[in-house]
Amino acid sequence: MTTPTDALIAAGARLAAAGISPGSSGNVSIRVDDVVYMTGTGTDLGRLTAHDIAVVTAEGEALRGAKPSKEVSLHLAFYAKNPAHTAVVHLHSPFAVAASCLEPWSAYSAVPPLTPYFVMRVGQTPLVPFRVPGDPDLAVQVLALDHPFHAALLANHGQIVSASVPDAAVEAAIELEEACRIALLTDGRPRRLLPPADVRTLADRWGTPWTEDSALVR
Repeated sequence: MTTPTDALIAAGARLAAAGISPGSSGNVSIRVDDVVYMTGTGTDLGRLTAHDIAVVTAEGEALRGAKPSKEVSLHLAFYAKNPAHTAVVHLHSPFAVAASCLEPWSAYSAVPPLTPYFVMRVGQTPLVPFRVPGDPDLAVQVLALDHPFHAALLANHGQIVSASVPDAAVEAAIELEEACRIALLTDGRPRRLLPPADVRTLADRWGTPWTEDSALVR
């Protein structure tokens, strides 16, 4: 049977192999009941061992293992936002960071619906106001957004996603990076978005959040 530690090591390896976890940046967590297993501070996701895993309570109190990442409160906020989810991925992936430095596409999603895969695997992805990495107020800003979302861009910082299982969280993180890359490649040019009716159909079919009355910013 796969343990949470095994699952974290496997998730880290996939993210590193995808080339979206530069250096020792980024962190991954898995929630089992009221306990959260998380990659420790300063760890390389592509070279994780059991000694690199921290174990904390649902309130963020360290129980054992490595020193938890400074972003533990951010992970806990995503679990609070999506109680059915058991995995969170936070990355400083290059295209997501670049997209997070731009004004958001809409009030509900920083990333426009350019591909069906973004809508199917990620859904609307709001821009969370900038706070210094590790600032607990970043979690407050996440919870202050009152519309549903499973992913967000952190302004001038990176991306974060949650999902029902670790594999789905990894896949969402990879898809969000690709969606940001496509958004950047097409930024400033005449571009075709997915038809709103098709966006609604895809979101409903795949169970991803999408708010229809998104107010266009740019």
